Amino acid sequence: MRRTPSLLVAAVAVAGCSGNKPGTYQGYVEGEFVHVGPAVAGRLEHLLVSKGQAVEIDATLFELESTQEAAALKQADEALNAAKAQLADMQTGKRSAEVDVVRAQLQQATASEKQSAAQLERDTAQLALGGISKMQLETSRAKHDVDVARVRELKAQLDVADQKARPDLIRAQDAQVAAASAAAEQTRWRFEQKRVMAPQAGVVIDTLYREGEWVPVGGPVVKMLPPGNVKVRIFVPQSALSLFPLGKPVTLRCDGCSKTLPAKVSYVATDAEFTPPIIYSNENRSKLVFMVEASPAPEDGLALHPGQPVEVVLE
Repeated sequence: MRRTPSLLVAAVAVAGCSGNKPGTYQGYVEGEFVHVGPAVAGRLEHLLVSKGQAVEIDATLFELESTQEAAALKQADEALNAAKAQLADMQTGKRSAEVDVVRAQLQQATASEKQSAAQLERDTAQLALGGISKMQLETSRAKHDVDVARVRELKAQLDVADQKARPDLIRAQDAQVAAASAAAEQTRWRFEQKRVMAPQAGVVIDTLYREGEWVPVGGPVVKMLPPGNVKVRIFVPQSALSLFPLGKPVTLRCDGCSKTLPAKVSYVATDAEFTPPIIYSNENRSKLVFMVEASPAPEDGLALHPGQPVEVVLE
């Protein structure tokens, strides 16, 4: 979005000009337009305002095509949810169902170890009596050793079942969550830029693209005139400059205005310039014609139209 001042009003008369009343200065209205464009490029899908329409702040002006951005946002959100779920799993240890499985395996291994211990004891006695060979005793001892190792393994699994993952793994997963969150935010920002809203209230002066056209980055789609950007410009001789200090109250009058409008001096130029070649006065004002596109004016500033002659009356 960029702002481009445009000459719309100039108060161009001097006190003492033919037809001017004392304390009355002739001028005309100037407005500083706001050109609203997207931060990302895209095809204009919906233009939601038209020329002359008054809009409120944050009202949606237009939307660009966002199918690809919506899909990318969904993918980024799912990736973030997966990273968060994995981190939560690391921080809580095994589920109760998994612990029950290990506990059951430990009971089975313990029973097997007791059985192999009893068999080893019998085979040891039988070897002393010469009832079995030494190889059979070694087989029984090896079986018992395996059962003892299995019991020890399952007890260790049960001991760590409720423990969290190692701190370094949790830190690494934290980083994965942060990265996924940043990616999701970036994708969401691009998606939201496809929908452009009014930065402030005002009247739509013109729309510069049609639906279906490609809009480049920053390309102005809507030209707006906020009420606070309307002012009246007059040209005052240096002998009367002291009558216009900053903040000085003045009254504005114009043809077709239902009432006078109060205003204040907001700027005094520091450099002098020659009188413009065209001076609006009471004599030639009636010769001027203006193309008016009806636009309701909720604010005093919008009651004045760019280029419209006005009278500035000192209070």
